[in-house]
Amino acid sequence: MTPPGARPLIGVTTYRQVTRWWSWDRDAALVPGVYLDMVVAAGGWPVLLPPLAEGAVDDPEGAVAAIAGPLVDAVDGLVVIGGGDVAAERFGQVPDARNGGTSVFRDELELRLLEAALEQDLPLLAICRGHQVLNVLLGGTLVQQLPDLVGTNRHQPAPGAFGRVTVRPEPSTIVHGLLGDEAVVECSHHQAIDVLGESLLVSARSDDGVIEAVEVLGRTFAVGVQWHPEESGDVRLFTGLVDAARTIQGRRTR
Repeated sequence: MTPPGARPLIGVTTYRQVTRWWSWDRDAALVPGVYLDMVVAAGGWPVLLPPLAEGAVDDPEGAVAAIAGPLVDAVDGLVVIGGGDVAAERFGQVPDARNGGTSVFRDELELRLLEAALEQDLPLLAICRGHQVLNVLLGGTLVQQLPDLVGTNRHQPAPGAFGRVTVRPEPSTIVHGLLGDEAVVECSHHQAIDVLGESLLVSARSDDGVIEAVEVLGRTFAVGVQWHPEESGDVRLFTGLVDAARTIQGRRTR
């Protein structure tokens, strides 16, 4: 928690994987720098929240459950970033062989962070994978292979590539208030929400009907978007998050 007038601290989740930089090839926690730049541009300050490594503790689920609340207490807002697929077992399905990038440790941390954030009404922005984790936390399910359903790969033209998709926010939602009636966004996802989680409101769909944004009813700012606003430099959702974090920051101080 930061004092009034200071930049709100925004927790940002990360990957945990073997990564190469300069002459090093090591296990590392990492996050694409554009997420951090967007938090700063919106008026916040990023704080990285990495998952555990395998074997780091004897009881990883217990350790994460114990620390999630204190971590949420320490920040003024939360960004759950994109990444690999959520383990299909988390939503009661057999994983499709084409899925990839799953991490039980990252799943566990992000589920518990989102749970604690919702309990404390901490402002949160969940992006792509984060949007999916939020839905799974609240009892929803995912389409594991979206191209099989919609008949096109326009939401992810190739692994690591982005497709431009038009989304239309629903009136009277947070997303509509920030983005207006229509936005062209950068998408890179082969999965999407199927069954909507409890207490979630659909706040935007793409022009082919895919759920592209949700928000949690009864919370100050709890928004999930299936696209990547950071890739297009669209700071509006991050600004909404940081503005809400300032409100929470002042409330906590009082």
